[in-house]
Amino acid sequence: MTQLSGALKQATPVLATHGKGVNLYDEAGRRYLDFTAGIGVTSTGHCHPKVVAAAQEQVGKLIHAQYTTVMHQPLLTLTERLGEVLPSGLDRLFFANSGSEAVEAALRLARQATGRPNIVVFHGGFHGRTVATASLTTSHTRYSAGFAPLMAGVHVSPFPNPTYYGWSVEQATEFALKELDHTLQTLSQPNETAAFLVEPVLGEGGYVPGNTEFFAGLRDRADKYGILLVFDEVQTGWGRTGKFWAQEHFAVTPDILVTAKGIGSGFPLSGIAAPAALMEKVWPGSQGGTYGANAVACAAAIATLDVIQEEKLVDNAAERGAQLTDALRATASKYDAIHDVRGLGLMIGNEFRDADGNPDGATAGAVQREAADRGLLLLNCGPWGEVVRFIPALVVNDKEVDEAAALWAESVNAVLQGGTS
Repeated sequence: MTQLSGALKQATPVLATHGKGVNLYDEAGRRYLDFTAGIGVTSTGHCHPKVVAAAQEQVGKLIHAQYTTVMHQPLLTLTERLGEVLPSGLDRLFFANSGSEAVEAALRLARQATGRPNIVVFHGGFHGRTVATASLTTSHTRYSAGFAPLMAGVHVSPFPNPTYYGWSVEQATEFALKELDHTLQTLSQPNETAAFLVEPVLGEGGYVPGNTEFFAGLRDRADKYGILLVFDEVQTGWGRTGKFWAQEHFAVTPDILVTAKGIGSGFPLSGIAAPAALMEKVWPGSQGGTYGANAVACAAAIATLDVIQEEKLVDNAAERGAQLTDALRATASKYDAIHDVRGLGLMIGNEFRDADGNPDGATAGAVQREAADRGLLLLNCGPWGEVVRFIPALVVNDKEVDEAAALWAESVNAVLQGGTS
């Protein structure tokens, strides 16, 4: 009897049969509030009617048209439409399937354009599971353990994580920039450094936002030394943080932007954007892929962009995110075990620590499982699994936020107090 690999661990026991908006349903018809969104993928919710209609129509016309063989209209339309939302100057696009592929495309471009071998990444970042992207990932050892030798030319510098260090944002930022200068002096000299690769908000690393001073410092050093600044917006893009791109919170534009996840509302699609003068430096034949820019995925992405704009989902993410953050902080104020509630928009983490101040993945996991039992689906992240993250679809409404916050409060109380709220 064939079975799935035992290495695949399920975060919840739910066997889903269908979904609508932020709701999932199991075989018994039980409803669950899905505040995972497929790890930030179903940006317009499960089966948004406009996305479904666009995909169905495209399936009846053309499913696969390999885009280094022939062109298709959904790809051309999506490319044009992305000009409405991309940061100014990032006017050339390359499409792939997954976040890992897009990060590797950015890596390839950076190395080929600069002729330099090294990449500086920042502690806590997650960039993928392939050999190259696992080499760039420092959110947990599970992504690279048993996988050596990894790719050479990667150096790690601190991310300004004030909660981890127990410092103010200013202290953490000063430290991170000072250590970056030390990295450039001792590990990867500037003329051998192709790029800085960074998430505007750490994802798997614990939902830790960066800050304006830090990113300005990266931009200044990149400009000074001819280093490319690459923002991995795989999880933070497409309205997730209450801005279309998380970088907008920090008034810094990268040289290369990486996007995936929410772009297609569940259809696999990813890409990188860069200025024309930079993109033309990629070596001929080095960009491509069998399934990249699939016609159905592109049609879904166009519909996703329509829904985000027509339903003002970026504004909704900011408003519902503020509502949810306030509710989560109200719960956290009752328990010493919840050390921090942080995030931007609808990307919010609750960090658990034990009585000695150490990361407490056991309690975070217990609360996450309790929430699932009560009908609220959540995920953990952070190096020790100590953060429970809320990442619902951007279509979530105020009543659903209130319901989720109430279920969370009940779950926290049940685990920490052994009762109900």
